[in-house]
Amino acid sequence: MEIFRGFLCFSISLLTFHFFLPVSIAQLSPSETRILFQVQQILEYPEVLWGWNNWTNFCYLPPNPSLSIVCSDSHITELTVTGNRTSPSHLQKPTSGKLLVSRQTLSDKFSIDSLFTIVTKLSSLKVLSLVSLGLWGPLPAKINRLNSLEVLNISSNFIYGEVPASIASMKNLKSLVLGDNLLNGSVPDLGGLQGLQELDFSNNRLGPKFPSLGNNLVIIVLRNNSLRSEIPSKIEDFDLLQRLDVSSNKLIGPIPANLFALPSIEYLNLADNQFSGALSTNVTCNANLSFVDVSKNLLIGKLPVCIGSNSRNRTVLSWWNCLGNGSLKYQHPYRFCHKEALAVKPPVRGREGPSAMKLGLILGIIGGIIGAVGIFGLLVLVILRKSNRNEADNFNCDSFVFNKTSIRGSPIIDGRHVPRSIRAPAIGLSPYHVFTLEEMEDATNNFDPSNLVKEGSQGQLYKARLRDGSMALVKCLKLKQKHSYQNLQQQMEMISKLRHRHLVSVLGHCIVTFQDHPSNTATTVLIVLEHVANGSLRDHLTDWKKREYLKWPQRMGITTGIARGIQFLHTGIVPGVFGNDLKIENILLDDSLNAKINSYNISLPSKVGGSESPLSGQDTSDHHGSIEIAEKNDIYQLGVILLEAITGKPITSESELDDLKLQLERTLSESPSRLKELIDPSIRGTFAYDSIKTAVEITFEMSRQRLKCASNHRRRSLALAVFDSSSRRMD
Repeated sequence: MEIFRGFLCFSISLLTFHFFLPVSIAQLSPSETRILFQVQQILEYPEVLWGWNNWTNFCYLPPNPSLSIVCSDSHITELTVTGNRTSPSHLQKPTSGKLLVSRQTLSDKFSIDSLFTIVTKLSSLKVLSLVSLGLWGPLPAKINRLNSLEVLNISSNFIYGEVPASIASMKNLKSLVLGDNLLNGSVPDLGGLQGLQELDFSNNRLGPKFPSLGNNLVIIVLRNNSLRSEIPSKIEDFDLLQRLDVSSNKLIGPIPANLFALPSIEYLNLADNQFSGALSTNVTCNANLSFVDVSKNLLIGKLPVCIGSNSRNRTVLSWWNCLGNGSLKYQHPYRFCHKEALAVKPPVRGREGPSAMKLGLILGIIGGIIGAVGIFGLLVLVILRKSNRNEADNFNCDSFVFNKTSIRGSPIIDGRHVPRSIRAPAIGLSPYHVFTLEEMEDATNNFDPSNLVKEGSQGQLYKARLRDGSMALVKCLKLKQKHSYQNLQQQMEMISKLRHRHLVSVLGHCIVTFQDHPSNTATTVLIVLEHVANGSLRDHLTDWKKREYLKWPQRMGITTGIARGIQFLHTGIVPGVFGNDLKIENILLDDSLNAKINSYNISLPSKVGGSESPLSGQDTSDHHGSIEIAEKNDIYQLGVILLEAITGKPITSESELDDLKLQLERTLSESPSRLKELIDPSIRGTFAYDSIKTAVEITFEMSRQRLKCASNHRRRSLALAVFDSSSRRMD
């Protein structure tokens, strides 16, 4: 088994290497070529830059979503490098407030000052994007030397300190993205950047004042910071603003009355703040406003008619305020918002200061007593529920009981605190979440038939819009009686670990049980899946328009991604997941053409007499006895997908596969032109012959994984040959 895993690793390495083979003979100016090699060295040779050498033609690199270099008149005008390091929002925040250099950051030898000293020598640079590379340190003030820069994106790194005031002098900036870092302090006055259209400072520690901005912005994202002020009334003059996201801060005061009616506004997220007061019932809304979230604030009164009425074209979220609309659910009592608003209201200084202080002290004492009683009551409730629980498990938490009518009984929704292994987020995904039934009903509009994507023997698949505005898929599975609640909890814990950039990951779940069922048996499980809307690899290979986007570098990137996903399933979790249904129709592509495996095998914990997977419906009693066969089969199917990517033709039968392999084997011993005749015409001119030849050889070895005649010696020899070839090319 180790041989197969080693072979898979070597295949990934080789595919990654050939992904970057140069295809042009033109050259950049020597000075800027040296700058690129210096950048490669300072960034500590990230994987995306491994293929650079003295013969690399930087101005004519093949298209790559992770690397883009654009030249004009022998000068670089765009440098885009996207790495694969985990960003701060997916890691535990340092308790000391100091950054600890780790494997997710560049080493302690890295100098961000040296990096920008080099980069600012690219005097014609208009686009600079350095994302997920593990950069750390304060952003140098010298960045304003890039006076031609229009787009600056240094998101998903570990940059700390304040935003340098020198950025305010970069008059040509149109897009400024510094999100998902460790920035703190106040934002400098950016009101003079009248050309700025996009501002994204999300997931930092910036505050406490709302930044001063120019009124030509189209997108403002300040989500998850430390803003504690009011939204300035000047924002009502932002006529071009389409998207505003200031959620998860501590903003106070009333919501500006005309915010919903801005001429261009489409998306408005004000959730999880401390906005207070009542919204005017006469507020009007822009017709294009499609999403509004004012949940988790201190609003009172009623929602304005334009966002309070049901509309298919507008999603409105308003939970956990103190709103009085009779049809609204999940609101706090009025006194909660009144008390909290008093607590966060800025102090008023004047002649009546002492009286105000005394009143505040009295209210604070009363509020403290009420809060202490509430906490004590919750503790008593928790203890009582724990003492009455008949089942023992490892989660040490409560279930939330909702009064929902049903002919079978009252449903109990799993709302437990989740163990650390479930909470750990994956790259680019929100943390794993245990949903309530109400959340699922809201997301699917009460499982409206218009949101039904497909229906099978195991259940239904629905489109859903989660409360954060993101799209997802909800798989509704009706379980058999033999699936006990305890076993299903173990199943969910395993599923929560299946989160990887090359898997269609599970975002969360909801378990529904009924009190009148024996042993609290689960009857339904709702699995919330990542939504990938760009179609499958099969769609892209069979549609002539989409196929044009899949040149050789893209196809190598896709197959390498599939291999990484398989490697994670085999070795990234315990126990490994084998026997996955790997077909090109089950490989989805996101907007950046990253591969995501859509169908992988998940089985329930073993029981006497076997058990059935609620996700696949397959009997898994003999799963552990066939791991080696299943592992071989995964590698075999990956080889078939690679062959389909090379030829551009889906393979529908074993005989078709055998004929194609026979033709390719014959051409390998003949002239290169014969081999190229079997390659998809749409990728001709975008690959080197050695690259395509090696890829074909890899498919042959993968296809032998299911044949007994393939000896261990042969596999070891090819693996060593691949390793040796990669090493010599890298040298």
